[in-house]
Amino acid sequence: MEYVVKKSVGLYFDPRNPLQLGTLFSVPKYFSECRPMKHLSWWFVVIFLSGCARVLPVYRVPPIVVGEPAFFPTIEAYTDTPIVGGNRIQLLFNGDETFPAMLRDIKTAKSTITFAQYLYEDGAIAYELAEAFSDRCRAGVQVHILIDSQGSGKIPDEIPAIMRDGGCHVEFFRRIEAPQVLLPWKLLRYNYRNHRRVLVIDGRTGFTGGYGISDAWTGDGRTPEHWRETNARVEGPVVQYLQAAFTESWLEATGTLLGGDDYFPRLGPVGKVPAQMVKSSPVGGSFQNYMLFLLSITSAKKSILITNSYFIPDDTMIQALLNAAARGVRVIVLVPGKIDHQITYRASRSNYGRMLLGGIQIFEYTACLMHAKTMVIDGVWATVGSTNFDNRSFALNEELNLTVYDTGVARRLEEAFEEDLKYSRKITYEEWSSRGIGERIFELFAFPIRDYL
Repeated sequence: MEYVVKKSVGLYFDPRNPLQLGTLFSVPKYFSECRPMKHLSWWFVVIFLSGCARVLPVYRVPPIVVGEPAFFPTIEAYTDTPIVGGNRIQLLFNGDETFPAMLRDIKTAKSTITFAQYLYEDGAIAYELAEAFSDRCRAGVQVHILIDSQGSGKIPDEIPAIMRDGGCHVEFFRRIEAPQVLLPWKLLRYNYRNHRRVLVIDGRTGFTGGYGISDAWTGDGRTPEHWRETNARVEGPVVQYLQAAFTESWLEATGTLLGGDDYFPRLGPVGKVPAQMVKSSPVGGSFQNYMLFLLSITSAKKSILITNSYFIPDDTMIQALLNAAARGVRVIVLVPGKIDHQITYRASRSNYGRMLLGGIQIFEYTACLMHAKTMVIDGVWATVGSTNFDNRSFALNEELNLTVYDTGVARRLEEAFEEDLKYSRKITYEEWSSRGIGERIFELFAFPIRDYL
């Protein structure tokens, strides 16, 4: 874990870099040479690890089945979100499909744009989006941009300046300022990041998924050192709940309520897809996306296809997957073969053994970096969003997932899944059990901190 003092005097927490625990807090040299400061970094480690939450334990799950009458009400009850009809959903694969659609819709904005992003870095697409937002501001559109201060720690100063110069309202989510370091117990909440991806134009058209804003997210999902990603463009009543996810975070960051017809117009049906927008906010003690994933897995009768970039399920989730395989469900998990955080990759692989023995198939994507976060149940129930399959997403981050009940959307995700398998390597139990001593030691190191990755 590391804090880095930026030009803004903000502090940034990297929860997926525990190998750097000893440099948790970077301070000027004349401070670091003081004996009390030498122990400060470990004090911050204790503070943050003690403040890491976990989901509430679940010991029994109701026997629901996808499509049966009790399924929708049960999902709605535990995700605290209604499933609404009348939507149109367009899946967008990788940067080649996502960014042109976003830029096109941004340029048509007439009244408002809201945009929340966890990762915003350098690169041509980063500047292109900044200029697009700035142009609409100059045209009189109200543009609100919320960037997570930790995930976007590498954003060039010039990019927010471009937006602000055009008249955009730009804020950073949970930025730690230097005076707060003197009250370390107040730092606990800064371990809870805004991992949601939101873009809403005029309150009517929205985008969500797992995309980041950097050149690594451009391309076709098959190029080395780039990301394979799945996102969605949405229209219809469900956009109201996507907008609500943004306004919730904006209120916390600014103390300002956004509302009225420009942000929440009355939305009639534009399609036939039932959908819901599931948002979780662990700071308030809610773990809706965990419940969504668990109930969806438990309800499967035919197939479970999971694609996820950070796959570190807890014992309850692993048992749910094993139970599904035991009752004849085809369970396939697609994870990265290469990832940006090595310790997360090793922590994920430590779970392979019992899943493979239990009949779960595991593939590692090799064409490039896998970042998509999707799940398809029985070819009819599917989710796309920002939620990783790990405790950080389920219990520490603000997350957002679009869930749909539609054979067309589910079939398209299944087709993409099968295509991805062509660029993946199947993991066998024999291969996993013969891994080297170095990997096993790495797994042992990762185990105590897996809930914080």
